[in-house]
This record gives sequence, structure tokens and C-alpha cells, in this order.
Amino acid sequence: MDVLAAEETTGFPHSFLSEELLEDYVNLFIRLVEAVGAIVIFIGAVIATVQFVRAAVRGRHRDEFVRVRLGLARYLLLGLEFQLASDVLRTAIAPSFEEIGKLAAIAAIRTALNYFLGKEIAEEREEVEKNDERRREREGGRAGGDRT
Repeated sequence: MDVLAAEETTGFPHSFLSEELLEDYVNLFIRLVEAVGAIVIFIGAVIATVQFVRAAVRGRHRDEFVRVRLGLARYLLLGLEFQLASDVLRTAIAPSFEEIGKLAAIAAIRTALNYFLGKEIAEEREEVEKNDERRREREGGRAGGDRT
């Protein structure tokens, strides 16, 4: 029995590195990485929702809501990175010029989103830290004034 006849009867591919088999594995990896990205974003949204409700019920001030946004933005950034990784995987096997063009457009959009989200996170984190420092100074000043 030759190799092709054995493949037909057993369903076992004649090569472990056949293009079809490799394509199947890459498609599986793409789905897994996309799923991980979606799960990360979903978990971040759930956590942010819970934190938002807690802050709203407790009547916290603006900094608490900014912290919620910062936390959600971190999850979004991570999720977007996974989504970009899945797009790169999608073009890993014999990409056409159309697929490469789509990847370039998607990568540019997601990179821009990541850049601006990262910039916003840094700016808001800096603002929260300044507000925390001012609050500590005020509380320290009151505590110091009470001692004399």
C-alpha cells in the first residue's frame, strides 16, 4: 500500500507538515488567541463594572472613577494586543497581498488605539498621583496642626 492509499484509508495525513495540516493548526491557534483577547476584555469590563458600582454606591469622588477607567483601559490594551496577535497569525501561511493589506490596516488602527489608550493611561495616572499627593499633604498638614 502506498502513502496516498494509506492516507485515504486511515485519514492520517502523509506528512505532519502538510500545508493543509499546518493551516488547520494555525486556524485553531487564531481562534484560541482571539478567544483569549475577548476573554481578557470581557473580564476587564466585568471588573470595571463592579468597581464602578462600588464607587458609585459609596459616593466616591472623581479619582475613584478615573482609577476604574485606568483599570479597564489596561484590560483593553491587553485584549487588543491578543487580537493583533491573532491577525498576525492569520497571515502566517501563504498570505495574499489582500490579506497583507488588511493586516497593515488593522495593525495601524490597533496600534493607534494602543498608543492613545497608553497615553491616556499615563496622563490620568499622573493626575491621580498628583491628587493623592495633595490629599496626603492636606491630611498631613491637619494632623501636624493638631499636634501643636
